[in-house]
Amino acid sequence: MKILTGTQIKEADRYTIENEPITSVCLMERASIAISDWISVNIDKQHSLLFLAGKGNNGGDGLAVARILSQMGYTCSVFLAFDKEAMTNECRINLKRLPAEVGRVQPDFISADTVIIDALLGTGVNGEVKEPLLSVINKINSLPNQVISIDLPSGMKSEFGNKNQTIIRADVTLTLEFPKLAMLLPEAGKYCGKIEVLSIGLSAEYSQKSDSNYTYITKEFIDNIVLKRDKFAHKGTYGHALLICGSRGMAGAAILSTGAALRSGCGLVTVHMPEKERFSVQAAYPSALFSLDDGSCFSELPVDMSKYTSIGIGCGLGQSYITVEAFKRLLNTFYKPVVIDADALNIISENSKMKQSIPKGSILTPHLGELARFVGEWHTEEEKIGLVRRLASNLKSVIVVKGAHTMICLPDGECYFNSTGNNGMAKGGSGDVLTGYITGLLARGYNSSHAAILGVYIHGLAGDRAANFYGMDAMNSKDLIDNLYYC
Repeated sequence: MKILTGTQIKEADRYTIENEPITSVCLMERASIAISDWISVNIDKQHSLLFLAGKGNNGGDGLAVARILSQMGYTCSVFLAFDKEAMTNECRINLKRLPAEVGRVQPDFISADTVIIDALLGTGVNGEVKEPLLSVINKINSLPNQVISIDLPSGMKSEFGNKNQTIIRADVTLTLEFPKLAMLLPEAGKYCGKIEVLSIGLSAEYSQKSDSNYTYITKEFIDNIVLKRDKFAHKGTYGHALLICGSRGMAGAAILSTGAALRSGCGLVTVHMPEKERFSVQAAYPSALFSLDDGSCFSELPVDMSKYTSIGIGCGLGQSYITVEAFKRLLNTFYKPVVIDADALNIISENSKMKQSIPKGSILTPHLGELARFVGEWHTEEEKIGLVRRLASNLKSVIVVKGAHTMICLPDGECYFNSTGNNGMAKGGSGDVLTGYITGLLARGYNSSHAAILGVYIHGLAGDRAANFYGMDAMNSKDLIDNLYYC
C-alpha cells in the first residue's frame, strides 16, 4: 500500500470526486460510514461519545459520524471549536444534519467513561497549533479518557516537522485509505496509538499513478512475494544458511538465531561458533549442523565457504581483535549477500574501510543506536531517512532500521514500513531471531529485498501472536521462534 503525502491525498479526493463521479459531501458520508462501522464494532453503547469538531472536512467527518452513531443508539454530544461561519461548506452541511438529541457541550466536565472522538484537524496542518485548538488539545491530553482520532491525531503534520508540535495523544487512530508517513516514525507515531486503516473507496487509479517512495507492508503485498515449495524438492533445493554467532557466555544469541533460521524453510542451517559453547545450541536444535571454532570467539573461517548460500553474522559475536580480523577475511572471501547485525555492525562502524567489502545485496539490520554509530547523528526524521537512503545506495544493500514500524530501505531509495509487531518485542534477543530468520530466507531463495520485507513482517506477526498468548510484558524473544510462520 502506497503512503501518499497530505497533498497527494487531497488530490486523490479531488480525482475521485471528478472521475467516479461523486460529490464531496457523499464522499465524506462514505468515510463517515466506515468510521461509524468501526466504532460500533469496537465501542460499547454504554459509553457516551464526545465529538471534537474543527472547522474543516475533518470536523465534517466527525459531525457526520456523530449523526450516524446517534441514530444507531449511542449517546453523542459535540464540541464545536469554531462558529458555523468559519466552517467549510461540507462541515456546515453535516452540522445542519445533526439530530436534535446530539447536544453541544464544552469539554470541561467529561465523565470517565466518555470516549472522545477527535475530529479537530486533518492532514492540512502546516504550522504550529494555535488557539482556540491549542487549549483544547492540551485539555484532552490531561484527561484519562479513551481518545479515538479520525484520520490522524489533531495537530500532527502528515509527514515531517512534528518534533515540537502539540498533538492529541490518541489510543486509536482511524486513518482513511492510507497511513500517513508521520504515523510510522518515532517523532510523532507515539501519538497515534493503534493504527487502523479504513478504506473509503478513493480512486485506485490515482494511487497507482502517484509517485511515492514509501510503502506500507500489507498482507496482500506479502501474499504476492511468498514462494511456493516444489513437491519434488529436496534439502539441497532450498539453500544452505551459515550463522556465525556466539562467543564465550553468549550462546543464547546463537540459540535464538539458529531456531529462527530453522523456521525459514531453507534446506540446511550450519552454525559456526566456539566449540566449547556449542552444547546448548546442539541440544536445543539437533537438526542444525556445526562448524566449530577452536577459540573462545569467532577467529577462523569455516572450511569450504562455497557451499553456503547466505551468511548471517553478528549475534553474540563480540568485538575482540581476533574476531575483527576474521570478519575482514570473511568479507574478502564471500561474495554472496550477508546479513549483518549487532557486533558485526559495530565492528564495521569502528573499521570504516570494511564497508567497501560488504557484498552487494547484503542486509544490514541496525537498531537506532547502531545506525547512529554507522551514519552519524541526525536531528530530524527526514534527515535520518536521508542518511539511511544514502547508506543503502552507497553499499548497494538493504538497510533494516529496527523499531516500531521497522523501516526497510532498498538501494534504489524505496522505503517500506512494517504493519506488524508490538512493543512487547522490545526485549533482548528479538534482533537475533530476526537475523537468523532473514538469513534463512535468503538461503531459501528470496532476493535480498523480499527476504528483508518478508522477514520483518513475519517476525512482527510472530510478536503479535506471542503477545496475544502471553501478553506484551510476559512474552520473550524465544516465544517468537515457534510463531514464525505465515498462512
